[in-house]
Amino acid sequence: YILIFPTLFSGGYAANSLAIMTDALHMLTDLSGIILTLLALWLSAKSPTKRFTFGFHRLEVLSAIISVLLVYILMAFLLYEAVQRTIHMDYEINGDIMLITAAVGVAVNLIMGFLLNQSGHLHSHSHSHPHSHVPPSNSPNTAHSGSHGHSSLAVRAAFVHALGDLVQSIGVLVAAYIIRFKPEYKIADPICTYVFSILVVLTTVRILCDTGVIILEGVPRHLNVDRIKEDLMKIEDVYSIEDLNVWSLTAGKTTAIVHLQLVPGSASKWEEVQSKARQLLLNTFGMYKCSVQLQSYKQEMSKTCASCQSSSA
Repeated sequence: YILIFPTLFSGGYAANSLAIMTDALHMLTDLSGIILTLLALWLSAKSPTKRFTFGFHRLEVLSAIISVLLVYILMAFLLYEAVQRTIHMDYEINGDIMLITAAVGVAVNLIMGFLLNQSGHLHSHSHSHPHSHVPPSNSPNTAHSGSHGHSSLAVRAAFVHALGDLVQSIGVLVAAYIIRFKPEYKIADPICTYVFSILVVLTTVRILCDTGVIILEGVPRHLNVDRIKEDLMKIEDVYSIEDLNVWSLTAGKTTAIVHLQLVPGSASKWEEVQSKARQLLLNTFGMYKCSVQLQSYKQEMSKTCASCQSSSA
């Protein structure tokens, strides 16, 4: 992607084709995703400081917003040019350069899809080998095997995304073929720009929504606060949940703070209750970090307002 984006964009500029430049813009969103993933891996290795006690995970969110805004600015420029071309039709497209560049885009996406497909097959085969040694369920390697499952899903998701890019590149290639041999149908170029701009928006709007939830410290979409409360109330010696806050430091790193009240006479069991609550949050709900606060049972006293006290006096 690092090599193909400038190749497509420069080829589209040389051919005066907005469709190819929009295709390159879509690949820029994929390149941004790869860079953000690498950034997240780098930031996760950095230790928190006295000033940034949670670490630097939110930099990934800021980078995502900046990259999406950059894509939108470029897309707005291409859409403006597409509208002008549709209205005035005073432009010429080099069909030869457009056809060659579009073919390069299709070839690259075919190679990417093939490599990702092979990676997925090899990964699944390596984990289903009949002579492989499967660790017991209580082994610490269980979490490691779970991470392999997530990586396999990530490869499959990347493969599906590469298929989407391939379909778009084939659409550009068809438009290039039409323009090359039927120059009077050059309107196909701005039409492709309109269609692919919609695809870019659909690709990035999920990123904006997720980053907005993270910035506003909302609950991640895959978690249900009511379900978490129900499971916490099932823990023995828990009387009530005074407070529960769930938010994300960044994508995939959820944090929780819960304040529990113990049943009367069970203050001596606070360590056991705290351990069970932490295991529930960390293992069952996949929290990155959690804090469990406990307090002994306190009977709520009826509060009378100042006006009632003064009237009774």
